[in-house]
Amino acid sequence: MDFIERLLQLQKKITQVSNSLLTEEATKNALVMPFLHSVLGYDVFDPSEVIPEFTADTGIKKGEKVDYALMKEGEVQILIECKKYGEKLSSKHASQLFRYFSVTNARLAILTNGSLYQFFTDLDTPNKMDEKPFLTLDIEDIDEHIVNEVKKLTKSSFDVDSIVDAAGELKYLSQIKKELTAQFSQPEEEFVKFFASRVYEGVLTAKVKAQFLEITTKALKQFLNDSINARLKSAIGDDAKAVESQLVHAETDDNSDKDNKSKVITTDEETEGYNIIKAILRQKIAAHRIVARDTQSYFGVLLDDNNRKPLTRLHFNAKQKYIGIFDNDKNETRHPIESIDDIFNFSESLLTTASYY
Repeated sequence: MDFIERLLQLQKKITQVSNSLLTEEATKNALVMPFLHSVLGYDVFDPSEVIPEFTADTGIKKGEKVDYALMKEGEVQILIECKKYGEKLSSKHASQLFRYFSVTNARLAILTNGSLYQFFTDLDTPNKMDEKPFLTLDIEDIDEHIVNEVKKLTKSSFDVDSIVDAAGELKYLSQIKKELTAQFSQPEEEFVKFFASRVYEGVLTAKVKAQFLEITTKALKQFLNDSINARLKSAIGDDAKAVESQLVHAETDDNSDKDNKSKVITTDEETEGYNIIKAILRQKIAAHRIVARDTQSYFGVLLDDNNRKPLTRLHFNAKQKYIGIFDNDKNETRHPIESIDDIFNFSESLLTTASYY
């Protein structure tokens, strides 16, 4: 099982047990220890690798402990502080980590609630833990761009110098992405003025600024959609003919007969919607496993062409379009959508459904 599969396996477990995680200890036992053992590859039962309730003399407060210390060749490499699942992480939760960081050889620290993992080092001041993490992993919403960076923390690949060297870029990269996300959602005046000044030659009056706020917001949204669509066309270009053939010959269900098949008409919108869904799900599932099954009443997408593994359904046969999202018990909930592009708004839900299988 490769690294991303181990992360996805833990993601599935979170979905299954999250409602039962009412204490910090429950979170540590159900989520954090499996992360250390199954994902990172450390033997949680070997004190030469993992020390629970690690204590060091800080000179400030006696008897304080951090939840875990990961060891290598007798030296502390990573300090870990845990909080209850669902608890919002903040700097106050990292007080022990701040104190312990300066009195051990650790160059890395982790603050976690079992789902969210914040990684810290000492970029700003040597031997003093930074206030902001250089990397954040959300197992319930995995960012594929950081998977390889987290993989560097595994026992077999651990190289503290390599991790710290990359930390500076990762820290500012994540902060810039966060700022861009905020601007794409609600552009600030300076952000709008930057673009307006590039395309508008008149005076930027209050009225013009208000107009460009709306225009800029629309332009950003369209830019994202265009970028995603371009990526989709590239991703599905090689197998477009195979997809079209599959749709034409799709059966209505396992008991379909020839008369029923002839009544099924796959529309261009259904094909386009399927291509979007396929591109989203390819983050977790190989393309050949994502199969279309058109019927008279809905357009279905299945895992492995198996009716018992529904991924989603498109209900495009009426004026109001719907996308059907399945929960862990295979119950479908229909959500109204106005356009094909609205399918992108359900990316997280589609990936969650895929993780059930």
